[in-house]
Amino acid sequence: MQLQFFGAVREVTGSSHLLTVNNKNILLDCGMFQGRREDSMKKNRNLKCKPNKIDEVIVSHAHIDHSGNLPILVKNGFRGRIVCTHATKDLIKPMLEDSAHIQEQDAKYMKKHGVKFAESSEPLYTQEDVTETIKLLYGVHYNEKTKITDDVTLIFHDAGHILGSAIDELIINDEGKEKRLIFSGDLGRAGLPIIKDPEMIDKADYLIMESTYGNREHESVEQMGPQLAETINLTIKNGGKILIPSFALERTQEIVYHLNNLISEGVIPEIPIFVDSPLATTLTEVFREHTECYDEEIKKQFLESSENPFGLGRIKYTRSVAESKSLNQMHGPMIIIAGSGMAENGRIRHHLLNNLEDPKTCVVIVGYQAENTLGRKLIEGTSSAKIFGTVVQVRADVKVLSAFSAHGDMHDLDSFALHPQGLKKIFLVHGEAEQQDALAKRLSQKTNAEIIIPQERGDIFQL
Repeated sequence: MQLQFFGAVREVTGSSHLLTVNNKNILLDCGMFQGRREDSMKKNRNLKCKPNKIDEVIVSHAHIDHSGNLPILVKNGFRGRIVCTHATKDLIKPMLEDSAHIQEQDAKYMKKHGVKFAESSEPLYTQEDVTETIKLLYGVHYNEKTKITDDVTLIFHDAGHILGSAIDELIINDEGKEKRLIFSGDLGRAGLPIIKDPEMIDKADYLIMESTYGNREHESVEQMGPQLAETINLTIKNGGKILIPSFALERTQEIVYHLNNLISEGVIPEIPIFVDSPLATTLTEVFREHTECYDEEIKKQFLESSENPFGLGRIKYTRSVAESKSLNQMHGPMIIIAGSGMAENGRIRHHLLNNLEDPKTCVVIVGYQAENTLGRKLIEGTSSAKIFGTVVQVRADVKVLSAFSAHGDMHDLDSFALHPQGLKKIFLVHGEAEQQDALAKRLSQKTNAEIIIPQERGDIFQL
């Protein structure tokens, strides 16, 4: 039995790990790399693994850095099942369709405007590739046993990160001995609105765990609403626009949920609010269909209240390009929520291009920003930004609301890693070096398990 790591190695994006048991190959996630455009495109085109040699794929959740390269896998010969929760199955389809659309539109825009990039001048995959990928999706319920191969059984546990997110528990018959391998996926936080809290795992031999915030402590979940209200009210006073780069999946729904509550409670005034993302609009409808994933508070509000917690009616969800362009002709105060969450793709780039030079504008960062992304550059205080080949000066205010993170912090990660009995090895993935090293040092002082950090894509470990 062996593990090979193809992505999220000393970085946060591109989650992809190969488990080999008795000559059967099981891929845990097939995520897209994000960051420097050219470097990311090269990595995404070179999956390292051999798609036609993979028997099954298990996807922890629908975020693009965990599922976005599935069509490339299928395009290059994979024909097995893609196993995920039912909610993830319903979310992946629009997520991948949107990803293909963005790639096709970006390539078209770059060619039209003479922006030449060797790798990104052509899309990684097309809508046809996505259609073939969707045919392979296989949905299962939380906490039910699913046979993956003759020697591997899967149980999904709720990761509490986004709708449908899962912790993979793999029960493995390895030459007559039962072993348990846990892949955390992305771990959430207790108390997040809408979804249930992460589950703990009682027993395991091996753990593959994310380490995004391995050495960082989040502000309290209770600060989400007050932080957002303070930022909005200050920008309204200045008459500016509030731009929120937001992941269309989960983060947008959380922001809308809080905005709806803040307006209902009279904490912020009613101003025009736009969710400028066809994808977010579609995903919000998927959210409405999967109440089995809700925590008790939102389930009660959703099922018993006449008011929709996602603010439909109060908040304008745009779809067309014409609607999106018209927002740049409008003056503040107003709120525009648009993808992508790291400001690397999607409509948010057009709004940033048109508004970053206005000092009345406030860019509100509500999620993790990977190295070399535009979002990361903004929070690090860059004085200028290059968007679609045009350099603009950054005069807008940039606010980071850390309470909105959907990833567990250092304390959550410690608790999860130290809970299972019998751990022999812990592999740390999905984290930048500084965060991983601090987490590894801390865990090594608290557990007898061996702490391992894969260093290069393709690293192999025997179990």
